[in-house]
Amino acid sequence: MPPISRAAEAPPLDDLFGLVRVIELGSFAGAARELGVPTSTVSRAVQRLEANMGVRLLHRTTRSVRVTEEGAELHQRVAPALLALRDAVRDVEVSESSPRGRLRVTAPADIAATFVADVIGDFTRQHPEVDVELVITQRLVDLVAEGIDLAVRAGVLRDSSLISRRLGSVPAWLCAAPGYLERRGAPRTLADVSRHDLVLFRADRGRARWGLEAGAKRATIEVRGRIACDDFTFVRAALVAGAGLGLLPAPAAVRDIAEGKLVHVLGASGGDLGALHLVYPSSRHLPAKVTAFRDFLVERFAAYCRPVVSRKRSVRTKAAGG
Repeated sequence: MPPISRAAEAPPLDDLFGLVRVIELGSFAGAARELGVPTSTVSRAVQRLEANMGVRLLHRTTRSVRVTEEGAELHQRVAPALLALRDAVRDVEVSESSPRGRLRVTAPADIAATFVADVIGDFTRQHPEVDVELVITQRLVDLVAEGIDLAVRAGVLRDSSLISRRLGSVPAWLCAAPGYLERRGAPRTLADVSRHDLVLFRADRGRARWGLEAGAKRATIEVRGRIACDDFTFVRAALVAGAGLGLLPAPAAVRDIAEGKLVHVLGASGGDLGALHLVYPSSRHLPAKVTAFRDFLVERFAAYCRPVVSRKRSVRTKAAGG
């Protein structure tokens, strides 16, 4: 293979930018001011181009700069590409400073269908240049391989190189539909709960043990429910339909309570269902769209869940977050 000649070498982009601005502005000094460099730097850039290409690109005098035929041809061919390249870099810089572009988020079904859905709707209204794509799945997602920006996950995270931010513990609220309470009457005490129709989550043959608290009052009761399932999305739907009383994660209940579809019965909760985390590949150079959504989610979650003990921490988690 014959050696590559100097004329075949790709010239540095900075040198080409310098030449283009000299030609367009008609002076080395003007190009230097625009580029924020000394005039001598622009002059040396043009000299390197001429030496590399073996042709004169500019005629210089003490009073003027005139482009040669070769210089004009080079300018005609490279200027549009350099302009497109400059605009592309500026667009990326803008996207890093203000939320824009496509944001890919993953969450399990029960969290995605309630809390995350509400947050995404409000977030996109506040940030019209961000498009959100939600991947709903119970499996462990490889964030990097699948191009996921951020995952919302419940429970304990296993070791890996991902970054985790703990949102807080998720309380379970005792809820029922207004129609059910009108038909059966609202419980007056925590002990009354066991005498109602109940929708249970992960019951053992229709039975469960609930530790309830309402203010300073606490009670542990044995409950039996004719309806039981292992999915909070179904529990919520059954409660809204008037099937009875049940425990729902606060994120799944808050919107229905605000809209009058559910009632927070006795203001009672059934303890914590575990911690909710945000997981993302790296904390360095996060795009503005990711930091904006992360902070938005943290603020919304804090409104009805327990305080976060550790605001931010790095964990090793095998769960790729999704």
